[in-house]
Amino acid sequence: MCRGKKVKEEAIFVSPNGRYFVNQDGDPFFWLGDTQWELFRNFTLEEVREILENRKRKGFSVIQVMLTGVGEGTKPNLAGQTPWENNNPITPNERYFENVDSAIRIGQEKGLILVLGIFHQLQISRITMDNARKYAEWIANRYRKEPNIIWTMYPKAEKEFIPIVRELAMGLRDGDKGKHMITVHPDPAPASSSFIHEESWLAFNMIQTCVDYDLIHKMVTEDYARKPAKPVVMAEGAYEGIEFGKLQTPLEIRKQAYWSLLSGGHYSYGHNDNWSSPSSSKSWIDSPGSLNMLTYRKIVTGCREWWNLIPDQSVFASGEGSGYALNVAARSAAGEWVLAYLSQSTTISIKLDKITADRNVEASWIDPVTGVRKKIGRFANDGIQRFTTPEGWQDALLLLETR
Repeated sequence: MCRGKKVKEEAIFVSPNGRYFVNQDGDPFFWLGDTQWELFRNFTLEEVREILENRKRKGFSVIQVMLTGVGEGTKPNLAGQTPWENNNPITPNERYFENVDSAIRIGQEKGLILVLGIFHQLQISRITMDNARKYAEWIANRYRKEPNIIWTMYPKAEKEFIPIVRELAMGLRDGDKGKHMITVHPDPAPASSSFIHEESWLAFNMIQTCVDYDLIHKMVTEDYARKPAKPVVMAEGAYEGIEFGKLQTPLEIRKQAYWSLLSGGHYSYGHNDNWSSPSSSKSWIDSPGSLNMLTYRKIVTGCREWWNLIPDQSVFASGEGSGYALNVAARSAAGEWVLAYLSQSTTISIKLDKITADRNVEASWIDPVTGVRKKIGRFANDGIQRFTTPEGWQDALLLLETR
């Protein structure tokens, strides 16, 4: 098994094959995002530090933040400063952005990538075709020297928004001379690839399923197949906690993470209360679902060359499941392992000939909650083998590997 080295991340880029991310040294970067939309507006700098330190300890590598917070961009931060003088984006409020400067530096100290949202479709009456490019240029120029930034925006995935999205992208390019990647996170429509995939400035795609997270496998699979190849991030799914009257437990969080990754994408977590009730951070900062994310990262990065995984549902001879009970699988490009996520207690049949690097296959169960392994046995790499998940487990990972 591989043993990943610890690297302080400062800037990331798209890999040469367009499937994953790499750091400034060209080493694979594991994207594990967290949505902290209100980080710049509803927390003190001391709280920002506590939150980012907490996320770093849990294995998160990316933090997604709205530059002006949720909404129209007119609400003040805790010091009473609004983002724009007279609510006009062309006259930014220096005191508001000084606080943002400090928060970004804290993120850099912690080795975290910050995905900064500069525009939301709710702001369309203020950020317009007349001022979008100038506003974006000002932002990008201010942060042009900060390496740990990616730009994003949140339009509707509709053709009517393409002109302003292009204006914003050009403004960002004017301001930082192309130093930082740009992506798009549609809201509420689900996929950037649905309307701007071929834009040359779009470094990678993002999808948003909201509570309809059973769409993840289908949507990530579709983006994985697009040309030119670009990474796809499941950037906003169903939040842990209660969202729109629906409770998402840690099990639902694990489903979303493994469905995203084993379908060929990357995953960002979120807790509903971190933006709807930021003052109650003590109640959500150590939620069970967020704790499961460190285990998720350790399991995945423990696989040899995890970054070259190939999504492959044909691994299942039977028991693939569907809907919210979907099981997903991926295999090593070198034929050294297969990892299957089983989203409930079940019995499946696996094609052992997917392991091609050796004639012998060792099988183990991995508990997605704890990471504890339970050896099953050794098999020849031919034929079909049935497996039944351990009793009492809500979900399970089946690892087949060579030694």
